Amino acid sequence: MARIKPQALLQQSKKKKAPRSISIPTIALYSVVTVVMVFFLFATYRHWSQRSVLQIEEGTSNFQVEDDFSDSKKSDVPRYAIFNTSKGLITVELYKEGSPEVVDEFIDACQKGHFKGMLFQRVVKHFVIQGGDSENHAVIEDWTSREKHYNQLEKRLKHEAFMLGTSNVKQEKSGFDIFITTAPIPDLNAKLNVFGRVIKGEDIVQEIEEVDTDEHYRPKSRIGIIDVTLKHNI
Repeated sequence: MARIKPQALLQQSKKKKAPRSISIPTIALYSVVTVVMVFFLFATYRHWSQRSVLQIEEGTSNFQVEDDFSDSKKSDVPRYAIFNTSKGLITVELYKEGSPEVVDEFIDACQKGHFKGMLFQRVVKHFVIQGGDSENHAVIEDWTSREKHYNQLEKRLKHEAFMLGTSNVKQEKSGFDIFITTAPIPDLNAKLNVFGRVIKGEDIVQEIEEVDTDEHYRPKSRIGIIDVTLKHNI
């Protein structure tokens, strides 16, 4: 067996330990891959950042649209109602801010023609006139029974004349009835849901108030509402 000389072993060991040189094409390839990866990461980050901004703007826009819709819905509610009665016109301002639910119910009843041909069933002089179901006289009876006590009540408890309201006690058959006060009434909110006031046609209300009635405060002649017109402005 041939022996290898020490010098040959040393040269072979040096050849094995010598580092391999990296070629220029390899360096260029690595550089291109690195640049591509960095560009991809940057593009991805920019895409998701822009998407987040768009989602925030879209959410803000949706909130604004909802608010605008809510405001437009409020502004669409008629502010005035004109009662065309057999005695003349009575214009009422509706309290849509103070009594929104009652005003909505009143408007719905108007649009359904509920008040067309409605009669004033009770007329109590210096108190109130009532339009609606003739069977609903709980409010009238209570007020008239307390008439002698009215001058003893504090003035701050009284409400103004020519207020428009509907009964707190609802009956399915009677539907939406109306009351117009012709004098300050104490404890008005305890009996009625006040949702408006007469701003024109007070003389018509007083003329209705002066009609002849029987002992049950029913007018002897037919007096009623021909129709009701809703308006945003007058």
